[in-house]
Amino acid sequence: MIILQIRFLLVFVFSFYFCSGQDMPKIEKRVYTTKFLGDLAAPVIDGILTDASWDIVDWTGDYIENLPEENTEPIEQTKFKIVYDKEFIYFGFRCYDKDPKGIVKRLSRRDGFEGDWIEINISSHYDKLTAFSFAASVAGVKSDGFISDNGKTWEGNWNPIWYLKTNIDNEGWTAEIKIPLSQLKFSDAPEQIWGLQSTRRYFRTEERSLWQRIPLDAPGWVSEFGELHGLIALSPQRQIEIQPFVLSKLETYPREDGNPFKKGRDFNLNGGLDAKIAITNDLTLNLTVNPDFGQVEADPAAIVLDGFQIFYDERRPFFVENKNIFNYTFADDQDNLFYSRRIGRKPYGRFNISNGSFVSVPNNTNILGAAKFSGKTKNGWSIGILESVTDSEYAKIQENGQAGKELVEPLTNYFVGRAQKDFNNRNSYIGAIFTATNRNLEADFLNFMHKSAYTVGVDFMHNWNNRKYYFKGNFIASRVNGSEEAITATQKSISHLFQRTDAGHLTVNSSRTSLAGIGGKFETGKASVGNWRYRGGIIWRSPELELNDIGFLRQADEIKQYAFLSYETLKPFGIFRKITTNLEQLANFDFEGNYNKMQYTLSSDIVLKNNWNFIFSAIYKPVNYSNSILQGGPRFRYSEDFFKSVSIISDSRKKLRYNVNIYDNKGKNDSFSYSELNLALVYQPINAFMFSVNPALSLNKNKLQYINQTHFNIIPRYITANLVQHTLSTSIRLDYNINPNLTIQYYGQPFISRVKYNHFSRVINPTASYYGDRVSLYNHNQIHFNKTENKYEIDEDMNDQIDYSIQNPDFSFVQFRSNLVARWEYIPGSEIFLVWSQGIVANGNPNESLISELNSQILGKKPANTFLIKITYRFTL
Repeated sequence: MIILQIRFLLVFVFSFYFCSGQDMPKIEKRVYTTKFLGDLAAPVIDGILTDASWDIVDWTGDYIENLPEENTEPIEQTKFKIVYDKEFIYFGFRCYDKDPKGIVKRLSRRDGFEGDWIEINISSHYDKLTAFSFAASVAGVKSDGFISDNGKTWEGNWNPIWYLKTNIDNEGWTAEIKIPLSQLKFSDAPEQIWGLQSTRRYFRTEERSLWQRIPLDAPGWVSEFGELHGLIALSPQRQIEIQPFVLSKLETYPREDGNPFKKGRDFNLNGGLDAKIAITNDLTLNLTVNPDFGQVEADPAAIVLDGFQIFYDERRPFFVENKNIFNYTFADDQDNLFYSRRIGRKPYGRFNISNGSFVSVPNNTNILGAAKFSGKTKNGWSIGILESVTDSEYAKIQENGQAGKELVEPLTNYFVGRAQKDFNNRNSYIGAIFTATNRNLEADFLNFMHKSAYTVGVDFMHNWNNRKYYFKGNFIASRVNGSEEAITATQKSISHLFQRTDAGHLTVNSSRTSLAGIGGKFETGKASVGNWRYRGGIIWRSPELELNDIGFLRQADEIKQYAFLSYETLKPFGIFRKITTNLEQLANFDFEGNYNKMQYTLSSDIVLKNNWNFIFSAIYKPVNYSNSILQGGPRFRYSEDFFKSVSIISDSRKKLRYNVNIYDNKGKNDSFSYSELNLALVYQPINAFMFSVNPALSLNKNKLQYINQTHFNIIPRYITANLVQHTLSTSIRLDYNINPNLTIQYYGQPFISRVKYNHFSRVINPTASYYGDRVSLYNHNQIHFNKTENKYEIDEDMNDQIDYSIQNPDFSFVQFRSNLVARWEYIPGSEIFLVWSQGIVANGNPNESLISELNSQILGKKPANTFLIKITYRFTL
């Protein structure tokens, strides 16, 4: 079967290569020549282009429309000038507008991209892959980011120092931008050429126009830039930036009588620093000592019933900057050799305490320090080295009147080394990565952790025919070392499940002290030219592959084949602005050759000329087996299912806008179902204030939901039941922008999930075609609920003796999290944060309604509060 799927993939992909098709028309590269200011005074950044220094260069304009109708004349034209001196590069923009009163001046916090704006992209390495982005809204709001992977990735948490002023006059609006050369990375060549692009958003018609034309079927973004000439004898600015911070934190929470760790309030005064040192003109050393990320928004709530870990995005600034260099996504979107959320994680240690004892466990592991050396050289080398040390963490214990502590997280060192080299006129690259995790396991009861973990990977990509076609791939290998206890636990973990009873290729070896695995991916396809795109590939993860010490791996023991075909319109027609339709097929196998999944996906994204958006998708799974659902038990069959979703997105330019998302999934014979209604409502009554609310209600039903496993006469029993889960959540956001540098934001999310089970059963034929034949239901003579002990007692052979019992799995989880953050950038690069966070976490009553739980567990309880003041100051040396 695997060979048949690979043959299908090869036929699917390579048949396109021999089909006739047009080539990308040659688009002339635009060139702008700047000049050095010399003895002339630099422009005053006031938004008014009257300085004599602007007169030494010519205007460039003639923007071309990109969206909605590519390669046509835009509604309004734009032009700009560029000059530079020894320390700064300056941009002056003139954005014409026949109706200056109609210009939309929406305020937002940094990186908001609201209203009318102008953007400049600078590829100072001119590597056809990466660029720096600076955008200026007419309201004076700055947006900036780092572009990588030829425009596929835009990292918005990069916040450089730069200066902006705008002005509206009777011709439209103008902007002046001053960017320190120290914020850019470039070579030391005596005369340089940089990639250059500029985009204008004309808000009223949601039009985008470009300085350098880039067709919609182009192979990427950065590779198609125009050029900036005239950069002669630039002096790299190897400056040092030091940003110390001082933080005071007050925490209040409900007091617990007798608990020495719950006195009702805690106060902490702390400090640390971040530093950025330019080692060379294109390589930077970032340092952080005792960092605190108290102003970072909390993760959204979620309930997991399948046992797998949840992937959360990184939001901490130190780890986000230059994230693209360290990134090594080797398989699916989330599988990565470096998952920075592992650094500073919640302590994993566990210990036993007697009843009546009190314990206080840290919420996270303290990062003693971290250093990151990264950048890209003029020869096309991307280099990244990250070193971080996290402290030993102890739980405080009060037991029998005696104070003590237990180690819950050892002193740990994390290392990541990454390198990548561009060649073949930047059309190809080859790279490598190495990661290492080493723990000081000074206590025997931490032997369930790996003592060390190492991964290595090699990746490559080649584009040809003007980037019309591509081929890319990677190989990875991992090794973890530890005690017999640790390696046995890894073999039995949800990601591996070597104890599966029907897996002929797997077995648990409790004497092993290491595991080594491999993985990889190959993909090839067509990336540009015309309406059609396609790709196909194969991914594999061997059973012993393990990445979760510093990376992220959901599941090993998998071989996946996939094929993707897309058609997108390149010109508006009728009422349609753009339509993109995708067809995808994938098949999964394990390393024993079991055929576990076949899936077909059809989706379409329709944008109307009135800027409304409709997204439809349908997923059909005729074959669907799981190696993990019984968590060590045999392979289990899901019924074939059909998933449908519809999303309606209103015009984002309106002050009142909304999204409606409907999801529905049904298993054959109604064996399981999932329905969700998700609504997002945004109201912006004035330019400075925005309110949004995002309620979501879901209903999850599964007649064969796995609960637990036990034994009867030494024979395993895998218990399932009929699941009914209701979940209600609402995300609320308020944004008030006093000015571009002073903003107030609120985020709150009540979350309630109620789970109830009935009709208990045991698995008897896990791969039966009909879902009812996979289990045997307990009859009323076999199962009895013991209210006193809150458990189900089972007499399987009906001999009036309890054979085994199941703790009542019903539960209700209630959580409320909120953040109120006032941020003031009082001088460029230096900030003051005032933060108020609230939190409630409770186990509710599963017999109550969701609304009753909202009243009793959230509105009726005293929350924990955190009040935080953080002040940073950036020194430039």
